[in-house]
Parts: sequence; C-alpha cells; structure tokens
Amino acid sequence: MTMKPELKVLSDEMLPVTEWENPRTREIDALDALGIVRLMNAEDRNVAAAVERALPDVGRAIEEITKRLQAGGRLFYIGTGTSGRLGVLDAAECPPTFGVTPDMVRGVIAGGYEACYKAVEASEDDAEAGARDLASWRFSKRDALVGIAASGRTPYTIGAIEHANKIGAFTACVTCVPDSEITGVAQIPIVAVTGAEVITGSTRLKAGTAQKMILNMISTATMIRLGYTRGNRMTHVRAGNVKLKERATRILMAERDIDTATATAMLDEANGDLQRALSE
Repeated sequence: MTMKPELKVLSDEMLPVTEWENPRTREIDALDALGIVRLMNAEDRNVAAAVERALPDVGRAIEEITKRLQAGGRLFYIGTGTSGRLGVLDAAECPPTFGVTPDMVRGVIAGGYEACYKAVEASEDDAEAGARDLASWRFSKRDALVGIAASGRTPYTIGAIEHANKIGAFTACVTCVPDSEITGVAQIPIVAVTGAEVITGSTRLKAGTAQKMILNMISTATMIRLGYTRGNRMTHVRAGNVKLKERATRILMAERDIDTATATAMLDEANGDLQRALSE
C-alpha cells in the first residue's frame, strides 16, 4: 500500500494571517465530499463573529459615506481579484434594489470588467493604476472610496486610497489582516480577522465571505439612511421583471392599503415606477 507523504508545515512567520496554514484542514484531501463540506462549514462559523467585532468601524464608515452621498457625492468600491469582484457585485445590486442610478455606487476592479470573469491577477501589483482608474470615472473629493483587500497589502488598492486621501475624499478599507499596510492609509479601516483559510491562501473563502457581509451592510445601511426604504420595504425598487413587478405590487398594496387589482393598475399607470405610484 502506498503511504501518503506527510505534509511539510510551511512557516507562518512574517506572513499575513490570510496566508497561514490551517492546522484543522491539513488532512482535508483525505476526506469524502461530506467530510470536506462539514469541515468548511465549521470554519465558516467563525466568519460572523469576526464581522461582529468590526461593526463599530463599519457603522462609522457608513455614516461618513452617507454624508458624502447626501451632498451629491458617490460611493466607489475598488479592489483586485476576488475583492474587486465582490465590490463590482455589490455596486451592481444597488440600482435594481434601491432604484438609484448606476453612477451612485461604482465598482472598480484592476484589469477592468474583463477581470470579473477572467483572472487578471498581475494587474494588482501596479500601485499607480488604481489612481488612474479612479480618474477615468472623474473621482473627486466629494466622493467616498472603500478599498477592498483581504491581505491588506495590494499595491493597486493601496495606491487608490492614497490618491483619494490626497484629493480630500473619504476613504475606508475592508481587510482581514490587522495592522496591514492598507489599514495605515485608510481613514477608517474595517478589519474582520477570519484567520487561516480552509485552502491555504484562498481568500475567496472565509475572507471573501466576511467581505461580502460587510459590503452588504455598507450599501444597505447607507441606502436606508438616505431614505430609499420605508421600514424594511424596497419602496424604490425598479420593477424590471415579473418577480420585481409582483414585489412592487405587494409593497404598493401594503403601503396604500389597497387590493391587488388597484395596485396593479396604479403601477401600470406609473410605468412600473413604484415611487411614482406611491406618491400619487
């Protein structure tokens, strides 16, 4: 019988925590599918607790972002790889959910939108590219920038934050490594320490989950603070498909205390604009 060679433990010295080897998953390749996912699920239980510890800084960042948007500024996310893709995803969800223009929340990713579906990882090493990409969107001191970098050491994202600071914009970062380089440049660093990954260095896992949770909070709480909901209802939702039209109809029924037929007619008359139907 062929014996499986023992894994050599790589040194964690001087590495960010996101690059550490996880002692609990060193034999993960010896498990069946159910064993693997149980182990992953056990690791994921730590993510919400890590995010909870960062909540005071998340709240502070949201208040500052809200001020910028109230004054006519915009929210930008910027990052590379998985971090950049998560920012693009969260930005893309804001118009259909809250009825805002695509210009209000922008996701910028190193390598351009091709990097959303194709790895362009070398682009993350260009410290000047982040500033250039922001300039292409006319980023100004009125705006807010959230840099997303699991390891906290990505030159592209750090360079973008430094540029934003120089021109007087608000800056925050979302990272999973305490005392990393990006925490030293962002005005409000948001740090969710999720620890070593199930697969060493694969920050699309626990770190990515934590980042997604935090971005959900940033965009959702900001839009609530700006008045894009009534209670927990999407009163600015754009009824762009059957599901959303049904949701808009239910919201209109509840807000105006009317029946389905009346709500449907009102929504049709408003060309699917729920906010207009609510105001009539």
